[in-house]
Amino acid sequence: MTDLIRQLNDIVWSRPLIYLCLGVGLYFSLRTRFMQVRGLGEMVRLMFKGQKSQAGVSSFQALTMALAGRVGTGNIAGVATAITFGGPGAVFWMWMSAFLGASTAYVESTLAQIYKEVDEKGQYRGGPAYYIEKAMGQRWYAWIFAVATVVAMGLLLPGVQANGIAAAVENAWKVPTSVSAAALVVVLGFIIFGGVKRIAHFAEVVVPFMALAYIVVALVVMFFNAGKIPSMIALIFKSAFGMEAAFGAVLGLAVEWGVKRGVYSNEAGQGSGPHPAAAAEVSHPASQGYVQAFSVYVDTLFVCSATAFLLLSTGMYNVVAPGGKAIVENLPGVGAGPAYAQASFEQVLPGYGASFVALALMFFAFTTIVAYYYMAETNITYINRKAHRPWMFMVLRITMMASVAYGSVKSAGVAWDLGDVGVGLMAWLNIIAILIIQKPALVALKDYEAQREAGLEPVFDPDKLGIKNAGLWKRPAEQRLGVDEPALDISARAAANRE
Repeated sequence: MTDLIRQLNDIVWSRPLIYLCLGVGLYFSLRTRFMQVRGLGEMVRLMFKGQKSQAGVSSFQALTMALAGRVGTGNIAGVATAITFGGPGAVFWMWMSAFLGASTAYVESTLAQIYKEVDEKGQYRGGPAYYIEKAMGQRWYAWIFAVATVVAMGLLLPGVQANGIAAAVENAWKVPTSVSAAALVVVLGFIIFGGVKRIAHFAEVVVPFMALAYIVVALVVMFFNAGKIPSMIALIFKSAFGMEAAFGAVLGLAVEWGVKRGVYSNEAGQGSGPHPAAAAEVSHPASQGYVQAFSVYVDTLFVCSATAFLLLSTGMYNVVAPGGKAIVENLPGVGAGPAYAQASFEQVLPGYGASFVALALMFFAFTTIVAYYYMAETNITYINRKAHRPWMFMVLRITMMASVAYGSVKSAGVAWDLGDVGVGLMAWLNIIAILIIQKPALVALKDYEAQREAGLEPVFDPDKLGIKNAGLWKRPAEQRLGVDEPALDISARAAANRE
């Protein structure tokens, strides 16, 4: 079974997908005139703007929900894996996947806002399945994506996050992985049975705190190794372009592992970010596209970079050639994972470093698991739009808790291979879709920028822009916000969904 999973992973994450992720990011960067650079100030302004409603969460909550899915074990264990198998040069390609991927994140998140709906509970729902059906008109393709996402988010990916938590806790406090598994299942059950609003409130509090704390402590460790930073930066760039002879054996793998772990971490193009993006209450879809593009920066350029700089500046990492021969072996017998970061922190905070990483990873990975549930739930909601199957939500919750328990006690290799298959399947399906239906997102960007240049607060009118099947946006703003007659408003929204 392990060999079969690994072979499937090799097929899904073959070189075509690696270069497709980079190529699509470059293409959308050009089509949006590098909005990820021009719009940086607007991203920051919009991040704290917006309001909640009966149906939607605020822009900031949507950002933190997206970051909850993005900032996970990939930011610690994933970076360690990339460096181990791709060398220090993999860090550069992680940066590149984030820089180019920010434009991809804009496109997919804006599409999610344009074609969002309101579910039977009166809450916004959206994502690739919704915009594939409405913009492409291919319901069968939308169903394939929805099913693939439920399988990936509900079964394949949670185990990776749980495995990272269990490994870090065992390394720091000698707690058996079976005990960690039981604790994770109990806490996860409490959160996911609470609904979307509880998920949003949980992410809003935990995500900013955990990311900021991790970055600050990583900077403290780097401060004590400040003299090594120039040579570390040089090593990253030299290794990325084959100018460092020691890492010549992994030159091609630097690109592959950098992009692979970059996409796994920041999720640009994967199709997961559009789900929380659709939940935001905004006056124009492009505004949430800006915010979600910024979340890619936060994930990779901030948090992943903190881990990479930490490992490289302290020298706490290994590099392994394709045949298994060690190129760099600073941590003999230590496999790629959270133990690298724990060893780095221990250099400056002896006795506390391993515990700090374990705590950080508990927050990082657990919020990601919670975000996975929200995304899987959204796709079951899509599948159930024309039928009432409440049992499917219960099956999802039980399956997810079982996946967390299984991943906690299995080897890291199996967990990561399963997770990579899930990410890869979603990426293939979503990237092809957004390449086909990109126009509404690009039109929305042009409209948004024109209104901002005119000194207006942008408001979206799909009819004026020639965008069809965006029925929810035809509602007046005050009704979209659910200010008056909420029950009647929900019924009207349901009618808008059917248009």
